[in-house]
Amino acid sequence: MLINLSPCPPSSSYSFARLIHPKSLLSVYPLKPRTHFSKSVLSPPSLCSLSWAQPNSDGKNRVSFGKSGLPRGRRLDLRAFATSGFDLGNFESVLQAAGVLTAIIVVHESGHFLAACLQGIHVSKFAIGFGPVLAKFNANNVEYSVRAFPLGGFVGFPDNDPESDIPVDDVNLLKNRPILDRVLVVSAGVIANIVFAYVIIFVQVLSVGLPVQEAFPGVLVPEVRAFSAASRDGLLPGDVILAVNGNELSRQGPTAVLELVDVIKKSPRRNVSLKVERGKEDFDIGVTPDENFDGTGKIGVQLSPNVRISKAIPKDIFEAFNFSGKEFWGLSSNVLDSLKQTFVNFSQSASKVSGPVAIIAVGAEVARSNIDGLYQFAAVLNINLAVINLLPLPALDGGSLALILIEAARGGRKLPLEVEQRIMSSGIVFVIFIGLFLIVRDTLNLDFIKDML
Repeated sequence: MLINLSPCPPSSSYSFARLIHPKSLLSVYPLKPRTHFSKSVLSPPSLCSLSWAQPNSDGKNRVSFGKSGLPRGRRLDLRAFATSGFDLGNFESVLQAAGVLTAIIVVHESGHFLAACLQGIHVSKFAIGFGPVLAKFNANNVEYSVRAFPLGGFVGFPDNDPESDIPVDDVNLLKNRPILDRVLVVSAGVIANIVFAYVIIFVQVLSVGLPVQEAFPGVLVPEVRAFSAASRDGLLPGDVILAVNGNELSRQGPTAVLELVDVIKKSPRRNVSLKVERGKEDFDIGVTPDENFDGTGKIGVQLSPNVRISKAIPKDIFEAFNFSGKEFWGLSSNVLDSLKQTFVNFSQSASKVSGPVAIIAVGAEVARSNIDGLYQFAAVLNINLAVINLLPLPALDGGSLALILIEAARGGRKLPLEVEQRIMSSGIVFVIFIGLFLIVRDTLNLDFIKDML
């Protein structure tokens, strides 16, 4: 699964939908002649949940959550995430994030599996992960396994397995079923993730409510670094900056942050006048930004929109469905917008694509900062997985669907088996290569690993 921390266009509300862009389960046809539907290999685009990049005064990007479908205020800004490095934090939060990721993979593969079994189609394998088998058991002629590389999973079919004792003309082999039956099996993983995403949001609405936030004028200063320019000149954590050099900051959170950051960056070693609200008092503070290595100014603070967070609790079951539907469409819209931006600005966003290690690191950070955020984290991963897998690319479900549609357009005549296997195998090899590269890169980018190097 891949995620993209690239910024998306600011929206009128925040939602967790631009942070992680998993594209995960692939419809896998391995190098051996067997049929698999898998969906979990890493994929490059962008996870799309944190909607915009919020720079701080040190020039690092902080990510905040994107648009929400709720009609009240703004969505919860779960927490700003530094993209310059990942921090896995405590073991419990890592397990929570890994559990969410594993559950999403299991749901996706279960969609393929159940769609096949309910139609009486032969299934030979159900695997979580790829590569060498770590643990397995057999039940009802199906091998269930956990494998070494956590890049996703797959459901295997014995259609072209030379070791299978099922006759090649058996009507219950996937390849021998009508086009509609095969379309249902291939698309069932995507459908399962979409349904699961909605269920997660619905459970959140009923159990804890949806976090919403109302924006207020100015920019909040959550943290001031010791010995920084801000610390020397009197800024304190919790201060709200209302104006800079006499100009009132915009009421809109992202805009206000960017306005302030822009002034600070352009003013190294020059006094910047800030109007500050502290408690019930307003007063002016002069801050002289230090000069960064690239010549820009920095004052050593973290900045975030000035918002107050509350919970939207439904009054009845009908309102719960209403909230859930609006939230689901809001998150889905963010995922689609982020994916669009990834392809439009691929040269800029490609380097920001991350894999399972980064997803778990971000999920662990969400779990530590606000356990409620795991609901949206899981919902966004599901939606991303569904959207990405519909792309008509080799090894994705969309690629398998494209081959079936080509067959339908050819009047039921399939492409030669060797051609199909060559297309799908090349896609799998590429995806696994990219996935392993991202795992290594993201692991080296973990904070505790960077501290050791």
